[in-house]
Amino acid sequence: MKKWLYSGLARLGLFPKLILVMLVSIVLVSVLILWTTIHMSTNLFTETFSITNSKVLSQIKTNFDAFNDSIAAVTNNVAQSGAIRGFLSEGDGDSVTLSKSYYNMRETMKRVQSIIDFYEVGITIAGVNGRSYSTNPSYIQKTAEELKQEQITKEAAQSPSRLIFDDYQSKTNEGELQMISATKALTDRTRSRMYGTVYITMREEAFRQFYANFTSRGNDVVIMNEKGEIVSSNREDWIGTNQPELLSYAETIKENAPKNITARVMGQESIIISEYLPFYRFYLVNIVDKESAMGQLIDMKTVALICAAIVVGALLLVFLITNQMTKSLRRLVKQMSNITKSDLDNYIPVSGSYESRQLGHAYNYMLDELHDYVDQLVQTQREQRNAELAALQSQINPHFLYNTLASIKVLVQQGNKDRAAETINALIGLLQNTISDVSETVTVEKEIENLKNYVFINHVRYGGRIKAAFYVAPDCTHYHVPKLVIQPFIENAFFHGFIKKEMGTIHVMVSRAGESLICEIMDNGDGIEGLNMEGALPNPQNNRQLFSGIGIRNVHDRIELLYGSPYGVTIMSTVGEGTRVTVTLPLITG
Repeated sequence: MKKWLYSGLARLGLFPKLILVMLVSIVLVSVLILWTTIHMSTNLFTETFSITNSKVLSQIKTNFDAFNDSIAAVTNNVAQSGAIRGFLSEGDGDSVTLSKSYYNMRETMKRVQSIIDFYEVGITIAGVNGRSYSTNPSYIQKTAEELKQEQITKEAAQSPSRLIFDDYQSKTNEGELQMISATKALTDRTRSRMYGTVYITMREEAFRQFYANFTSRGNDVVIMNEKGEIVSSNREDWIGTNQPELLSYAETIKENAPKNITARVMGQESIIISEYLPFYRFYLVNIVDKESAMGQLIDMKTVALICAAIVVGALLLVFLITNQMTKSLRRLVKQMSNITKSDLDNYIPVSGSYESRQLGHAYNYMLDELHDYVDQLVQTQREQRNAELAALQSQINPHFLYNTLASIKVLVQQGNKDRAAETINALIGLLQNTISDVSETVTVEKEIENLKNYVFINHVRYGGRIKAAFYVAPDCTHYHVPKLVIQPFIENAFFHGFIKKEMGTIHVMVSRAGESLICEIMDNGDGIEGLNMEGALPNPQNNRQLFSGIGIRNVHDRIELLYGSPYGVTIMSTVGEGTRVTVTLPLITG
């Protein structure tokens, strides 16, 4: 039976097969279309929600970051105030001195409070001498000695450079309130000792204002500490509860970076999105009740009617156009089968149905693109070979070798054998670097060593009126750069940058910026006349070919050919002040 069915289907043409497939499919579609639509709608909602609410969380995080910046400004002002330091560290004196100290401190605190007036906070300072002061005593109702015993104070003392956030329960005249605090130790920089602590406190309902405008029914926001305790939320019944399961979801999002997690939280099927607030050591969690959000999203009856109409219409359209479409497709397949693999000029005639014409146009367009790609590839390879050949041919200038050897001869005649030996070693190092393949890369450490040899030889030949200093970031020494990519600019500075000035300095700095390696060559020489904008590449007519012979434009073109247009050479220069050359390269580790 199975064999008969298979052989029967094999004898059918494309049109009967399509009709049969559609008839079978319509039965399956009628059963599954509703479930599929709901499932797709749910996924679309989840995806859209993730994108939208991720942006909302980013906005909330921005609000928290702005608040943290304001608090940091407050603590810096407090730490830099001599009046506050004196009030918190000086001993008891006469009443006039005490009154003056208290007055100066209070005036300073008023100015500090004005920095953060936009937020409902209280600022409290407590010193090692037992004195304390608060701009709003109702927020912290403890003495300096009591505050000294608090865990948050001890933690701040252990990390004096950090601003530490925490939450606590405060007993006030209004009852027990949830509070958020930021604490920082005050230290004397000259003596490296702690003389006090500053506390910036805020009620939870004021803290809630950072995100209250972004919540709605079924769309809740939770601020949770690293212990899993909810310290703030638009759902007041959640505040103070411990949610280790929710904490694990937030940690998973932080470590693995999924867009969202769907799980059962607080007794409801929810979508969870989280952001970690590193300054606060809090998790910002968005919890959306999936059932509440989806409740009014889908009208089942309407969806069923629409799906049925689409299926019937699709079947009718397929039945009407399939026969004609398959004829043109068969003709197109026959035409394409006549094209050989190596013949890119065998275009096919475009005819038949719309789909067939589109396929014909796409195929002919593909041939055109292949032609352009091959031509471009050939041109690029030609240019690269020419650039490498030019670099290879002009690596070693005989005039440079002659002058260097002449200098060594003079040193030997003068009896300065040690200096002559150092010069020979430097020349050997340079020759070892230049006689090998120009396309080879070397580490930054090796390139800097070669540059130092080059500078040393120039000092032997021309004296030390032009100094050179090298600064390489420790994390950049292992990266690779093309050979002779920096040397032409040092050479240019030596022989063209200090014509008017008798003395000067060349600085070479190598550092990392994102995913790029930045090599900067700066001098305080004469500057380049006519160059007044960043990115210009001068092409002087009288540029002497000295050691490498590789000009600025050659280096730029070489880098572009190797790594693409984002990389290359830019120059900034001011006449009379100096020149800065920036070489941008990718991070190459081998």
